[in-house]
Amino acid sequence: MGATAIKGTPGPLLSASRVTAGYGARTALREIELKAEAGELLAIVGPNGAGKSTLLKVLGGLLEPWGGGVALEGRPLSGLDRRSLARIVASVAQENPIAFQFSVLEVVLMGRAPHLGSFHFETPHDVEVARAALEAFGLSAIAARPIQELSGGERKRVFLARAIAQEARIVLLDEPTAFLDLRHVAEIFALFRKLCLERGTAVVATLHDLNAAALYADHVMLLKDGACVAYGSPAEVLTAANLSAVYETEVYVGHHPVSGAIMIWPAATGVTGQSQDE
Repeated sequence: MGATAIKGTPGPLLSASRVTAGYGARTALREIELKAEAGELLAIVGPNGAGKSTLLKVLGGLLEPWGGGVALEGRPLSGLDRRSLARIVASVAQENPIAFQFSVLEVVLMGRAPHLGSFHFETPHDVEVARAALEAFGLSAIAARPIQELSGGERKRVFLARAIAQEARIVLLDEPTAFLDLRHVAEIFALFRKLCLERGTAVVATLHDLNAAALYADHVMLLKDGACVAYGSPAEVLTAANLSAVYETEVYVGHHPVSGAIMIWPAATGVTGQSQDE
């Protein structure tokens, strides 16, 4: 795809240096290094338990690393207060519980909280931004419905819209296409690509779908057991050798006959043909 750098943005918007982190006595990440430039979509892939969600928590300031550090726009994350951090980073977790009967519009308006004045009242501009985010995700018709009444896919789109309404320079997405059908997966990646290109947003997304990572990401990080196995362009990272070693199963890697995009199949599917590495 190719990221488009935004003029006047010195260095990466997001960087991690030798990040090690975990829970209790268990190490979940080991010496992770990464950077995300303005206008870039970085995909984090790997099997269950590889450390993908933990890495997003560290990048978003939800989990303090044991070692190393994270910088946002060249500033140490550890030196930012929560309000300043929320103006820079928007996060969408895999699960987003809402305890009260908020409407869809009210949930999306929560994304404007970092920008509200001292009295914490939304302005007409805040409402306009929230409604534009709803429209972008095809949610305008259900803006008044309670969030609890929505399907899993609809709820996912609401929280993605909230992240857009936050107007942050960096967006962290943990499995953003879970519960979504093919149409909405394509629409959501197209929308985030548009944010990358037009706003200079840096998007970091964990993905189980390797084909989506190959199609939409500028760079890919492949994790296993909390360590980085490969980091680079989709063609450099998503090779049969790398994926077979990480997922511990035979993998075929080829190209789509129409688009030329990288395509990945587990050997169990019965697909025949040469792998990319042969």
